[in-house]
Amino acid sequence: MSVRVRRVYDPPESGDGVRVLVDRLWPRGLAKDAARVDEWPKALTPSNELRRWYHAGEGSYEEFARRYEAELADPEAAELLDRVRESAAAGPVTLLTAVKEPEHSHAAVLARLLG
Repeated sequence: MSVRVRRVYDPPESGDGVRVLVDRLWPRGLAKDAARVDEWPKALTPSNELRRWYHAGEGSYEEFARRYEAELADPEAAELLDRVRESAAAGPVTLLTAVKEPEHSHAAVLARLLG
């Protein structure tokens, strides 16, 4: 399985495969045609409450990851996660995010769960 995380602002590459936007909000200043997003499963993203909690600096990344994984147990999110997992089994998948540090984000949690 090939899953990688990239910033959505980086230019698309030929090896990206299926490009999945994993942010709840559309990235600022980015035209939809330039992003070349294939899928945007919003129910797979962290809840607004969890996102705000983490960005407020109230907890550690480890606690954020634990809470996010708990949210992913929701049936709708679990189904979407399975769909992305199936895509990754068939070919490369690139998880796209606008965050400045993807390695400390929900996208890294998803990549770990999919890998």
